[in-house]
Amino acid sequence: MAHPLLAVQGLYKAFLLHLIDGRTISPLQEVSFVVEPHEHFLIYGRSGIGKTTILKCIYRSYLATAGQIWFASQRFGRIDLVQADESAILQLREQEIGYCSQFLRVLPRVSALDTICEPLYRQGMARDHAQAIGRQWLSQLGMSPELWQASPVTFSGGEQQRINLGRAFIAAPRLLLLDEPTASLDGETKQLVVEMIRAAQARGTAVISVSHDLAVLGPCADQQLALL
Repeated sequence: MAHPLLAVQGLYKAFLLHLIDGRTISPLQEVSFVVEPHEHFLIYGRSGIGKTTILKCIYRSYLATAGQIWFASQRFGRIDLVQADESAILQLREQEIGYCSQFLRVLPRVSALDTICEPLYRQGMARDHAQAIGRQWLSQLGMSPELWQASPVTFSGGEQQRINLGRAFIAAPRLLLLDEPTASLDGETKQLVVEMIRAAQARGTAVISVSHDLAVLGPCADQQLALL
């Protein structure tokens, strides 16, 4: 029997607050779910309940306190992302697992085109080829050609979010983690995000999104998890 692409089992994350008497808080306790290829899995709930923490534990920005996160990797086979060494995690980020945070983080003076092409460069794609793909994505995202060589640090919040999304989708990872992907976007661009998610699913990508925007993302989700 084939394993699912991702199986989260008993995920628990605690944080030690050194500045508040060493107090421990645990927003995540015993979270379990399974995601298959092609699926869109939506996580929702009130602010501070631990939605983003789930994504960061999967991406290993946070190390889970307990539980397992089994990923069916093409390179490593079935691997527990909680126990995997840093070298494996870095390779998975470059080749198989993508992440889009709520906020764009870029180096100053790096153009929008180079920013969106960054995952392709890391994969070793030739610069000319990568930039041809990058220009297609910038056009699809409604970015004016006059902005392509400008630094995204000068862009509006909505423009930055479009660059952020393009950078996440462009490399077609097998698992894509999206944190509030429709935040700061107008209605038309929100619908574009839905189309991008569906196109990624059609290519075989599994998408896990965290969002308060249930009206937009709820109808295109195959599974939903409410954190209470």
